[in-house]
Amino acid sequence: MAIISLHNLDYEIDGQVILKDINLEFKEGETFVIMGPSGCGKSTLLRLIMGLAQPTAGWIEIDGAITSHLSKNDWRLLRRKMGMVFQSSALFDSMTVFDNVAFGLRRAKTSESLIEKRVYEVLSIVGLDRSVAQKMPADLSGGMKKRTAIARAIAFEPPILLYDEPTTGLDPIIADTINDLIGELQDRLGITSIVVTHDITSALKIADRVGLLYETNLVEVRERADLKNTEHPLMKEFLKNFQLAI
Repeated sequence: MAIISLHNLDYEIDGQVILKDINLEFKEGETFVIMGPSGCGKSTLLRLIMGLAQPTAGWIEIDGAITSHLSKNDWRLLRRKMGMVFQSSALFDSMTVFDNVAFGLRRAKTSESLIEKRVYEVLSIVGLDRSVAQKMPADLSGGMKKRTAIARAIAFEPPILLYDEPTTGLDPIIADTINDLIGELQDRLGITSIVVTHDITSALKIADRVGLLYETNLVEVRERADLKNTEHPLMKEFLKNFQLAI
């Protein structure tokens, strides 16, 4: 069953076409990896799903709601079903880890007793000790910042998580632990994950399916196990760089 559907989706800005005629369904509970070269519209696709930008043409359906029909209040409620993990982690530098994770809960006027319980719960889920809660982002490693960002994203228990280049800037060992965490969240919470990355290592580890964006178009979608049968030269190049036999 599809939890998100993109229908004939176009997006352009200042006359430049970024995405063209995108048709794609994201299945409930799967991890879908979107790959492609820099500038091909991967991150823009996440922004469109989050409602941070509006399609030029076509429409998006999320959990049964056509987003072009939504009011501001409807969007606010719908975004509670989606958590976003930004490439830079996007933590508030002036807030502790605890306050970063609690930020959305406080905006929703959740009681402080429930906030405290939930913050420590999600920190545990992402593998961070309670002692980290009072640290400032400047005192965290890159991997800990990413885990904090993920904890903040899942605080509302959203059924959908969007990740923008979650392993960029991390050393291979830490990147691998983040990939493991993405998989664990899918297994433990049944979350639908949409992951934008150019890292074929991540794609091959976490994806149920992989989509390739190239020159504004979605040119291929394949099950991870079927990637070896790809016909697209760019995907073959990604796999070749990974030293995977085609």
